[in-house]
Amino acid sequence: MTATDGTPSPPFSARLWASTEHVYEAILAHPFLTGLTDGSLPRAAFAHFVVQDAHYLRDYARALAICAAKAPTEDDVRALANDAAEAVAAEQDMHADLLDALGGPTSDGPTSDDSAPADLAPADLASADQEASRTPPGGVATVAPTTRAYTSYLLATVYGGSFLEGLAAVLPCYWIYARVGARLLADSSPDPVYARWIAAYGDPAFQAVADRVVALIDRVGADASAPELARAAEHFVVTARYEWMFWDAAWRRETWPIE
Repeated sequence: MTATDGTPSPPFSARLWASTEHVYEAILAHPFLTGLTDGSLPRAAFAHFVVQDAHYLRDYARALAICAAKAPTEDDVRALANDAAEAVAAEQDMHADLLDALGGPTSDGPTSDDSAPADLAPADLASADQEASRTPPGGVATVAPTTRAYTSYLLATVYGGSFLEGLAAVLPCYWIYARVGARLLADSSPDPVYARWIAAYGDPAFQAVADRVVALIDRVGADASAPELARAAEHFVVTARYEWMFWDAAWRRETWPIE
């Protein structure tokens, strides 16, 4: 793709990131993220995040599977289908390990012993477990409002939009987490549970996955029409905002205002 004066245009991903860089900076400045790195994040807020992330990843995996079905090449199909499977594995493995690690005798916040984890109080851990398993009238497991809104938007976009539009909608989850993980990895956290979460997303292997998807959207975007690029860019902005909202909802331990 070239500009009207004949010079090469920047890749589509550069346009996408520029449109949401302020969202990324707001995420880094959010007390949930700063609390991860300094160890002050209340364990109850992190437990809320882990439970809601498990709900989120189930639908995110479905969204990735739909993207895979629409992908332009066999290699793209395999890569996105594998990402969908990995999202389910993360929900089953890492989240279970993190919730197990949250159990302990002390209350929220750092302990006086720097070597000891600031564990979740038993009552709060029980509340998190109940949130993950409770089934209210109607038979639907408890999913917080922001989680429901985010995944509903993702699924509607990947079902109803083009491959490029769907890929743009799922991209912030790859890209923002990779950027956040890399940024936080240098400082890590005095809390071993939070340090484990940071290490998972700061891992070079996860960075490589995000880079692959960014390269894919540039490749597909290079042949897209201006209207399709505009629609895809709008979806990217919306789901980037949902990323901020997801962390904020965990910080507030968001619940439905009426059951």
